[in-house]
Amino acid sequence: MKPEIVLTVPIYAGAVEQLDRLFTVHRLWQAKHRSAFFGGIRERVRGIATAGGFRVDGALMDELPKTEIISTMSIGVDHIDLAAAKARGIAVTNTPDVLTEDVADIGMALVLAVARRIVAGDRHVRVGKWLDANLPLTAKIGGARMGILGLGRIGLAVAKRAEAFGMTIAYHGPRAKPELPYRYYANLSEMARDSDYLMVSCPGGAATRNLVDAEVLAALGRKGAVINIARGSVIDEPAMARMLQEGDLGGAGLDVFVEEPRVPEALFALENVVLLPHVGSATHATRAAMGQLVVDNLVAQFAGKPLLTPVA
Repeated sequence: MKPEIVLTVPIYAGAVEQLDRLFTVHRLWQAKHRSAFFGGIRERVRGIATAGGFRVDGALMDELPKTEIISTMSIGVDHIDLAAAKARGIAVTNTPDVLTEDVADIGMALVLAVARRIVAGDRHVRVGKWLDANLPLTAKIGGARMGILGLGRIGLAVAKRAEAFGMTIAYHGPRAKPELPYRYYANLSEMARDSDYLMVSCPGGAATRNLVDAEVLAALGRKGAVINIARGSVIDEPAMARMLQEGDLGGAGLDVFVEEPRVPEALFALENVVLLPHVGSATHATRAAMGQLVVDNLVAQFAGKPLLTPVA
């Protein structure tokens, strides 16, 4: 008999096709009554396949007490209660590496969009304003200073791209990395003060919630822009919105938000803000690779083989 799993949300179609072929898949989002849904399968399900944005907590794990593995189609795992999983002996896997390049591309795209007012320029042409006036002058990228919060895989990929544009790179994180050629700041506010663009690329979760607070944003100031390709929770969103409205923060390029897909309406009318619907990894090639890791980790678990990308 095929192992049984619960799929909590729809994921990449190619991955779902493989899951259906290899396992008996129970689709949680289609359940009309959760208690009835779990009641019929709770003693048979051995794995949970999920994605970022769906909360996998201890209560869900308890509904499926035979669960051996939670395989998430995301690099972040802040939506999974890791302590609860560890206490129950449940392995957790994610999908690192395969999305690094695409997310870094979006990070630099947001820098360019904010600095050169790409979205405003497009709108300027579309509504016929170019017939009456040129778009106001914008900011140059070459020579600008980028401070990167979180110099992991994605942060390093952003740094490589920013260097190609002639930007100066600095970073902040839990520790200095002497092997890298960039300046390290132990204090985030000091780095923000010395930056034109603050690139947020650190993990989400309780440890980084509101790490970019009003003090950090004030240090970035009217001259600076914050770019977030990490998690919405890393930035104090109400403070950011207020400072953008009042002109105390120069701009923002945001791919992630605290309560996705709900975005603060205060941001909608601001010309100095570019908003994206969490599309950092949203290419066919990358989503296919992420989905494949979800499948392969489940296969490895049920075959008694080492997991490909276990979360510590």
